[in-house]
Amino acid sequence: MEAHEGCRVEPIEKPFQEASLQGAAVAYLQVTGMSCPRCATRVRNGLLANEGVKLADVFLERGVAAVAFDPASVGVEELRELVKAAGDDGRHRYRADLLVVKTAAEALVIESGRRIWR
Repeated sequence: MEAHEGCRVEPIEKPFQEASLQGAAVAYLQVTGMSCPRCATRVRNGLLANEGVKLADVFLERGVAAVAFDPASVGVEELRELVKAAGDDGRHRYRADLLVVKTAAEALVIESGRRIWR
């Protein structure tokens, strides 16, 4: 039996408007416990399910999640809990530690619809 057999995760898409980044912050989280692209999708989905999260990308090879969020709606501690909850299925255990928080203007550029995290 393959280690990831039956582990299917459909990525969720969240409508994004560039104007929603005004006043947003970006948290870079070190995420442990991810072992495959489905894990990264599970963490991303868990973050995007929160209304205060505007954008989220997870970089499996670096073990990092970049999360643009509205600090008036969600805090860094809640982001960490969202990552943890994304693996709360008995088979996965994720943990997130804060690396740094920046303003969206410092951390993110949108060019031709493509996100460039700095």
